[in-house]
Amino acid sequence: MIPIFKPYIGSDTLKAATDALNLGWLGMGSYVKQFEQELSAFIGTGHIRKLVAVNTCTSALHLALLTAGVKPGDEVITPALNNIGDFQAIGMAGACPVFCDIREDNLGVDPENIGPLITSKTKAIIVLHYSGIPCNIEKIFQIATKYKIRVIEDAAHAIGTRVNGEMIGSYGDLTCFSFDAIKTLTCIDGGVVVVNNQNEADRLYPARLLGMTQKNAQLYTNSRAYKYDVYGQGFRYHLANLHASIGLSQLEKLPEFIVNRQKYCLYYNELLGSFPGIIVPQSDYKDISPFNYVIRVLDGRRKDLVDYLKRHDIETGIHWIPGNRFTWLKNCRGVDSLPVTDRIGEEILTLPLWSYMESSMVERIADTICKFFK
Repeated sequence: MIPIFKPYIGSDTLKAATDALNLGWLGMGSYVKQFEQELSAFIGTGHIRKLVAVNTCTSALHLALLTAGVKPGDEVITPALNNIGDFQAIGMAGACPVFCDIREDNLGVDPENIGPLITSKTKAIIVLHYSGIPCNIEKIFQIATKYKIRVIEDAAHAIGTRVNGEMIGSYGDLTCFSFDAIKTLTCIDGGVVVVNNQNEADRLYPARLLGMTQKNAQLYTNSRAYKYDVYGQGFRYHLANLHASIGLSQLEKLPEFIVNRQKYCLYYNELLGSFPGIIVPQSDYKDISPFNYVIRVLDGRRKDLVDYLKRHDIETGIHWIPGNRFTWLKNCRGVDSLPVTDRIGEEILTLPLWSYMESSMVERIADTICKFFK
């Protein structure tokens, strides 16, 4: 079976895990500090924007929403084609999702549909860079500036992607990344939120550690203070030393991961681009860090193709079921104006992609798809 995802676990990652375990400090410590520093350098956040490491991207999204001032009763605009973690984070902040339709060319939120959804309750917009391909973020920032609302970029798929030469996370407002088990860079589980300034970061440091006001300077030396205050609600969102150490080993290879994933995506496009029953991603993958490779299967044939590939030992996936189809969210505002999302939701199919994948596997997958359509 060719799996849909396969994490890179080399000798360097195994050594990093062993070193962290041998250190004997399993909570938030020195490796977390190093991970934050080196990831900030990779993204290019500069001296003003600050990066705060947490245990998951869902935690990062929740903290980003709180930083944006989202409170119970507020509304947050988000594409319906999004991960359930985004919707849960909105709910955790006490707010309600408002669904916005997407564009066909990048599967990101359509700026033209945002304006009519904005009300006095709107406090933030969550945008997603689907598969690592940027949405029309410049237009979205223009809308946000006009209405004085915050923008949260869900860059879970897009670590290393650039927009106009600038790496996502180095510019803009609030940005969240994911480093879970299947992401391009994995910490086993982990995430970060990039904020605009030190004041916003200083509010998040205690929030990620149950509200405790222990100084980072002490925690980052693998020690803990036993005298502290708590000024408000906090969460158990801190990143563990073990996971940060694994992330550091992956970060060293991230440029290689990006280059070979670009190669595989371009090869997929070359092999599948002429099929009349398929639409491949509309990207040349320049400046794109692809997390997954998603095609669209037309004419209602997706299930038949999934079954055919499974019989030929090729795993596939669907990323994702649109949020308006969940019982919990079916009454959210915007559910009646999602024609592109509803159609795309029936067509998308994720094909196998991972770092250091063999080109022969891409050929085998494409050949099997060719046989299905013929």
